Amino acid sequence: MPVYSMTGYASATERGQSGTPAVSADAPRTGRSNAVTVELRSVNSRFLDLALRLPDDYRALEPALREALTAAFKRGKIELRLSVEQTGTSTQGQPQPEQLLDLARLENLVQSWLPKAAPMTVAEALSWCRSGATTQVADDLVLAATRAACVGLNEARGREGDRLVAILMERVQRLRQLVAQALPLLPQVVARQQQRFIERWNAAVETAGASSSVNAEQIAERALNEAAAFAVRIDVAEEIARLGAHLDEIERLLGAGGELGKRLDFLIQELHREANTLGSKSAALELTQISVEMKVLIEQLREQVQNIE
Repeated sequence: MPVYSMTGYASATERGQSGTPAVSADAPRTGRSNAVTVELRSVNSRFLDLALRLPDDYRALEPALREALTAAFKRGKIELRLSVEQTGTSTQGQPQPEQLLDLARLENLVQSWLPKAAPMTVAEALSWCRSGATTQVADDLVLAATRAACVGLNEARGREGDRLVAILMERVQRLRQLVAQALPLLPQVVARQQQRFIERWNAAVETAGASSSVNAEQIAERALNEAAAFAVRIDVAEEIARLGAHLDEIERLLGAGGELGKRLDFLIQELHREANTLGSKSAALELTQISVEMKVLIEQLREQVQNIE
């Protein structure tokens, strides 16, 4: 499965005729040509956050548009902006005879019950005829443009996701190199610290001028015990092993694809914790420098992972 970024942009335009057909088949069709444009902008967010910018005449479409967006996306702050352009040879549209007959019957019925009711004007009659003829066509255009824009936004987010995967894999490989550099340093650091303990205890024994061999043996044994305890405190083999395991899991997730942003974010937190422990336990300048470089790379990973769905 592909890896999707939460950042992207797409737009789609649908055109259609929303007027009323002419009475005669040979007569030209009069009415409006609608151009519906849907723009989608997406940025990162912890959850799916939808913002719809619709003209007042299209507010009734909001539930259907939200349903379409929810089916297409799982995470991200997505803004939908709708614009409608209407052009045509007639701004009024030609009503059909059936519509006028229905309207005349309704007017006669009203006037039979309300004799003092004012007659309907031509403008009111044309407005009534248009109201039911154009709405469904325009709504269908909006939904079609929205579906097309969703496809385009998914493609854009997929392309951005491929670039993010390349960046993340490069950082993971760099972290693996640092882990490989740290591994041979561990036994060297432990052996160096043990030798320093023994040398310091020996110097203390010589300075104190031990009176008997028993006291010297006891001091030497205590020195070895202290050296062993210190070696345990500074041993970072477990942290190095966990770093490698977390990097393996990150690579596996990136290869599998899908919705992995939250899981990657958790693994980044674990990487940061192990790198911090490595730095706090470090008893050598080389390991401290490696820990600092790891933290820089892990922070770069965190910034990029925030954009993955």
